[in-house]
Amino acid sequence: MQIDLYDRHFYKTMLGIALPITLQNLISSALNMVDTVMIGKLGETQIAAVGLANQVFFLFILLMFGVNSGCAIFTAQFWGKQDIRNVRRVMGIALVSGISISFLFGIGAYFIPEKLLRIFTTDAVVVDMGSQYLRIVSFSYLITAITFVYAFASRSIGQAKLPMMVSAVSLLANTGLNYLLIFGNFYFPKMGIQGAALATLIARSIELILLVGIIYGNKDVLAGTLKEMLAFDNKFFKKVYNTTIPVILNEGLWSLGMIMYTAAYARISTEAIASIQIANTIQSMFMVISMGLGNSCAVMLGNVIGAERQEKAVIYGNTFCLLGIITGVVLGLKLVLLSPVILSFFNVSPVVYNNAAKILLIMGIFMCFRFFNTVLIIGILRSGGDTKFSLFLEMGSVWILGVPLAFLGALVLKLPVYWVYALISLEELVKACIGVPRVISKKWVRNVVRNM
Repeated sequence: MQIDLYDRHFYKTMLGIALPITLQNLISSALNMVDTVMIGKLGETQIAAVGLANQVFFLFILLMFGVNSGCAIFTAQFWGKQDIRNVRRVMGIALVSGISISFLFGIGAYFIPEKLLRIFTTDAVVVDMGSQYLRIVSFSYLITAITFVYAFASRSIGQAKLPMMVSAVSLLANTGLNYLLIFGNFYFPKMGIQGAALATLIARSIELILLVGIIYGNKDVLAGTLKEMLAFDNKFFKKVYNTTIPVILNEGLWSLGMIMYTAAYARISTEAIASIQIANTIQSMFMVISMGLGNSCAVMLGNVIGAERQEKAVIYGNTFCLLGIITGVVLGLKLVLLSPVILSFFNVSPVVYNNAAKILLIMGIFMCFRFFNTVLIIGILRSGGDTKFSLFLEMGSVWILGVPLAFLGALVLKLPVYWVYALISLEELVKACIGVPRVISKKWVRNVVRNM
């Protein structure tokens, strides 16, 4: 495998993209943890209710990620050949798709939240609280769909700083509003988890207004008119969606798999859900670097493939793989060492604390595989348009291995939640073992915008 660890241009470009994305995700994860701590002060039932309600948003977000990741393959490669007209047409496809999906999810979350939440739990109190949260948050889905299009397109053309700064403002606003609206501080109404939902809605509105306002105010490359963005024909649409549909299916089916994991945890106990919610919130703070690496990999490889520099793409891909593994090992060790300190901030029962501590240990052990797989799926395979292999790889590992093991552990073997999580984590190991030969084969390198 060709690897170049001394290419200064590689590191300069990578850091220029990865650092803003990593910082954005770090701020998001840190503030989400603060939000979880705030909600946790209301009680474990409230943590479980918000955690389950957010599974609906989780599925929606991953579908948005699928649509925009698929479109970003074309955006990055078109930008590599400086084709601004087609960059804007791809944005139009992403907007139409995202708005359509947001309407479906928004209607479901507002009108039938109880039915959605009963998929995960039979606890009537949790369902009632979660429904209150979900009805308010449902109005943010359309806002989020539009924001995603402009944020992903900005990153795909190497302008990752703007989404980072706008997201930071939004997230800070969300945390501040949570403090005011959950607890009723400074004469604001004390709204509990409804306050958390309202804070989320306001913060996402701020993010959209700032992001789109700055892009069009500066007359940016992405500041296309509605006519320019909707100027795609059926042939162009089909070409984009032939590559994008496997990404959407990948994200959608993967997220359904994650939801099935949550359903398995919920069958164990409400304490199990709370433990997983806390552990996932903490782990996400460490995984932000993997998202930075994966997204910078996707942009850099997409740009050089679009510019017909396939050999450079192979070298970049191999280098990213090695960096992902090394970084995962280091951060996995840090997660294990720091988890007692971080857990001390949560006001939970000894059962939840001990479960979360053991889950975090397992997360630390498997982190190097998670990092490699993030770079592999998001960065390498998608940047080259190898989306069908990516779909089969991820869906096979989740649905053939992960989901059956989750319910085997939770319902048949009656294992504690941390052992169920350990069984599920085996799918990351299998995914990595299958992915390595694909990277070595170079079959993932494809120029999808040639002749478009």
